Amino acid sequence: MTHTSGLAALEAELERQRTLLNLPPKAWMPATDGPDGGDVLDVAVIGAGLCGLAANLALRMEGIFKVRLFDRAAKGREGPWVTYARMETLRTVKEAAGPAMGIPALTFRAWFEAQWGEDAWVRMELAPRTMWMDYMNWFARVTEADIVNDCDVEGIAPEGNLLRLTTTQGTVLARRVVIATGLDAMGAPRLPAVARHIPKGKVYHSADVFDTKTLKGKRVVVVGAGASAMDNAATALEEGCARLDLLVRRPAIPVIDKFTGTGSRGMTSGYLGLPDRVKWEIMNEGDRFPVPPPKHSVERVARHDNAFLHVGAPVTGVEETADGIRIVTPKGALAADVAIFATGFGIDLAERPELAAFAPHIRTWGDVMGAEKAVENPGLAAHPYLGPDFAFLEKREGACPALSKLTCFAYPSVPSHGKVTSGIPSSSEGARRLASGLVRSFMAEDAEIHLARFRDYDRPDMTGEEWLPSDLAMTA
Repeated sequence: MTHTSGLAALEAELERQRTLLNLPPKAWMPATDGPDGGDVLDVAVIGAGLCGLAANLALRMEGIFKVRLFDRAAKGREGPWVTYARMETLRTVKEAAGPAMGIPALTFRAWFEAQWGEDAWVRMELAPRTMWMDYMNWFARVTEADIVNDCDVEGIAPEGNLLRLTTTQGTVLARRVVIATGLDAMGAPRLPAVARHIPKGKVYHSADVFDTKTLKGKRVVVVGAGASAMDNAATALEEGCARLDLLVRRPAIPVIDKFTGTGSRGMTSGYLGLPDRVKWEIMNEGDRFPVPPPKHSVERVARHDNAFLHVGAPVTGVEETADGIRIVTPKGALAADVAIFATGFGIDLAERPELAAFAPHIRTWGDVMGAEKAVENPGLAAHPYLGPDFAFLEKREGACPALSKLTCFAYPSVPSHGKVTSGIPSSSEGARRLASGLVRSFMAEDAEIHLARFRDYDRPDMTGEEWLPSDLAMTA
């Protein structure tokens, strides 16, 4: 029988490792009072999923503790893992250290082996999706994340030298705000215009939360060729749908993963230093060669006899009929009961009312690259062009200085920072970069306070009596 130590023993080891690393460091941030003398957070983090939790830990490791996370989900359901994600297992290799920030006892592997042992770890190929959610919940607890759940952030606006967050649970003041809301951080699920007039129940986006058991016995169409398309198709088949048709606009399912194939520590750590022209070309080329679905996800669909693949079949129309919907493609039309569009997320600031005060001032990649390049790839051009600390930058200098206090630690940062916010593998690297940037920003803003602290420090290390001077004997 494999020996398992249990989570209590792992948490004791985690405490020992923190001690060895001299963590946590001492607090150093000066206290900040609001206009009415009320409490002010140093950092408010919107989102308590993977990126939010990584950001919180990285800040704590820099000695910034007055951090609070706000998430619209119920406790224990933050992120996509048990809401709209429908894969059986993660797509990331199980060995990825993820958000552990270099602390071995915080890794998924340590958590897994403490409960099921090393032999079970060897036998497991990929981490089950719901198990990862359990790990995230444990991670949040042991890293002391202060999370406010069931809380939507409805507005962010400058207030003096602070930012005011209007939420469904009240108003909060913070010195900095980190947007860590994953894929839809600056937009919304991208449902094609031809399908927007069809009511929910007949048309869904793959990011919608709905009861998949309702697909039993239905004719289901899934639109898309990526991982989420395959996951939704497989789920519909496993729930017992009558027929599954997968529509792909390209001539074939993508099979080349350029980002994984060219991935390296250099790309993770050094991408930030690439010239803007090269960053643009990498991302533009990536859009021409989209990330393929995992092989096991395709096989999960293909093994069903009632699953049918159609390539070169973009959706040109969707019509509501008496008994369902009719989906039109250049290759013909399909009758269906339900269509699920796995068509990704768009960047559209008009979809984000909480950013209304800032949206007109945010510099984009289109602003930087110019109109001629922007027209080549409007989706890429819409992404925010971020500073090295993930802070938003102004279209016109001086027009909205408060933007420097707002950071995007979410998927839309990828063109500026590389793939450090797009999944598990490089989340620690990204969070460290974010935290060190915020530390520099705070130090610069509080420069006079730190100078005064330095000047005022007068606690002696010795009494002065440890070695008394002797008289100098004068000799001729």
